[in-house]
Amino acid sequence: MERLRLALWGTCARLRRDSSLSLCGKLRAFISTGPQQQHSTFYEFRTYHIKPEKNAAFLKLTSEKIHLRTAHSELLGYWSVEYGGLNQVFHIWKYDSYAHRAEVRTALSKDPQWMDEYISKAIPMLSSQDNEVTYLVPWCKIEKPPKKGVYELVTFQMKPGGPAVWGKAFQGAVNTHARGGYSHLVGVFHSEFGLLNQVHVLWWYESPDQRAAVRHTAHQDARVVAAVRESVMYLECQKNKLLFPTPYSPLQ
Repeated sequence: MERLRLALWGTCARLRRDSSLSLCGKLRAFISTGPQQQHSTFYEFRTYHIKPEKNAAFLKLTSEKIHLRTAHSELLGYWSVEYGGLNQVFHIWKYDSYAHRAEVRTALSKDPQWMDEYISKAIPMLSSQDNEVTYLVPWCKIEKPPKKGVYELVTFQMKPGGPAVWGKAFQGAVNTHARGGYSHLVGVFHSEFGLLNQVHVLWWYESPDQRAAVRHTAHQDARVVAAVRESVMYLECQKNKLLFPTPYSPLQ
């Protein structure tokens, strides 16, 4: 009986130890990498650089044929770049998983209308294409604007280390702007493929002039100034683009 008691005690001790190690492992993973992505949905950012003399023709063709593309997967938004880049369009596509995207790309390559009526004509109009896979950060969801306006895409190149290093400060800076009523936050995206440690913040404004006025006011807000000063400690560089939604963009 004593041997049985000792054996049971040893088994229970090992179970408690293994459980603690598992918990500690999960805690260490959180501390080292920050909040984890909890679902497989991702957003593909695409930027097309259009030959200057073909800009109008490309936009017209896309307007006429975009329905062939959206029949295969969800388009979040499609914009022309007004400031921060010339002769560019920027669009965001939503996918449930990498397998979903592979299925969509295969279907598109076998769609004769898409290939003949759009791709064969559009590709010669482009000088280059770029794409990037991003996830929404865990503390953000897509918030559609109340009406038509303009968008600012701000890209932050953060220092290596991931959200565990700069996540809290970055979230504080973004939320201070959004909750202060200075900007309408559409979404915050963290890069998965492309340049790493990049965070893209998509803002909405009524107009370019409204953005200018709002920024002037925000920079006089002590809360905004303090939050930005804390976050820039982890920043390497940043850039932005002002985007005008095309008529066929779901986000207007």
